[in-house]
Amino acid sequence: MSRFEKLLSRFSSRPKDFNYYELRKVLSGLGYTEQQGAGSRVVFFNEQLKHNMKLHKPHPGNILKRYQIDFVIDELKSNDLL
Repeated sequence: MSRFEKLLSRFSSRPKDFNYYELRKVLSGLGYTEQQGAGSRVVFFNEQLKHNMKLHKPHPGNILKRYQIDFVIDELKSNDLL
């Protein structure tokens, strides 16, 4: 099992300590690029699927909230990436 597969498996288990940098690695591995918006807003865009996900970077810490993880998992499942 590769590092990416391990990280993807960890993300799929909805951990309470998953951070933003790990999310960037997961989404990058699935073909998404990060585009900065205003303030803490970011858009992850997959050119091949023409799909985007809009999120706010977590702050002041770096740990993602449960609803953010759930949102990304739901979006990835709807596009058959998870």
